[in-house]
Amino acid sequence: GDAAPGAEEFVMSNFLRTMVLMVVLTFLFVWVGGALGGREGAVSAFVMVSALNFFAYFFSDKMVLKRYRAKEVDARSEPRYYGIVARLVERAGIPMPKVYVIPDRTPNAFATGRNPRHAAVAATEGILEMLDDDELAGVMAHELAHVKHRDILTGTIAATFAGAIAMLGRFAASGQGQKSSSNPLALMLAAVAAPIAAVVIRMAISRTREFAADAGGADISGQPDGLADALIKISSGGRGRGLLRHLNSAHAHLFIVNPLRGGGGLMQLFASHPPMEERVARLRAMDVER
Repeated sequence: GDAAPGAEEFVMSNFLRTMVLMVVLTFLFVWVGGALGGREGAVSAFVMVSALNFFAYFFSDKMVLKRYRAKEVDARSEPRYYGIVARLVERAGIPMPKVYVIPDRTPNAFATGRNPRHAAVAATEGILEMLDDDELAGVMAHELAHVKHRDILTGTIAATFAGAIAMLGRFAASGQGQKSSSNPLALMLAAVAAPIAAVVIRMAISRTREFAADAGGADISGQPDGLADALIKISSGGRGRGLLRHLNSAHAHLFIVNPLRGGGGLMQLFASHPPMEERVARLRAMDVER
C-alpha cells in the first residue's frame, strides 16, 4: 500500500514539539546555572555529563546488544524477519541496518545506533513468534523510523541536559552553589524542582518521539493498522511472559513497548512511552484517513 496520509503532519508536529521541549530544557539548564551563580560549575557539570552521554552515544549499540545476548542474523538464517526489514529499508530510503534476534520469549523490539549508517534493529524471539507479517512489518517500520529520525541523538542530547541539571541540583543541595546563602528560594528550586522538571521534560521528549515513530512507521509500511494490532498483541500477550531477562531500566525508552510495568495518573509524567490506548487510537485514525 501507499504511505499513509496524515503521517507527515504527525511527524512534523511531533518534531516541532520536540524542539520546543529541547529549548525549554536548555533554558532550564541555563537558569539553574544562573541561580547557583556558578557559570564555571554549570560548564563543568555540562562537560562531565556530555562526556558520559556521548561515550554512550557512540558505544551504546554494542553495549545494549551484548546485554540482551542479541545474535546477528541474515537472509539465510532468518529469511522472513530479515526480508521484511530489507523491504521496509528500501521504502524508508535509509541504509540497511544490522538485524538481530534476542533470545527471549517476552515480545518486544528496539533500534539503536548513532546514525542511519551505524544502526541496528533487534526483535525478541517472542515477538517474531507472536506477530503475523503485517504486524511485524509495522513494528520494524516503527524502529526504522527511529533510525531515520535520529532519535538516539535526540535522546542523548536530552539526557545530557537533564543529567547536567541533576548534577547542578546536587551541587546546590550540598551547599556548593555560590549564591546558596543569598537566595534560599532559588537554591531550593535549583536543588529539588529543577531536576524533577528536567526528568519530566526528558520523558515528554521520549513520548513525543514514540508518537513520531508510530506515525513514521505507518508512513514507511503503509499499514497503520498493522502496527496498531501489533501494539495491542504485544501489550496484552506479553503480560504472561514476565519481564525481559537482563533488563536494565535505563534501556526502557529504547523498546517499542515499555518493558517495565507502567503506572497511570501522575506517574505518566515520568513514563518513557505514551499510553497504549492513545497510540492505538492515533494509528486507527490514520488508517481511517487512508
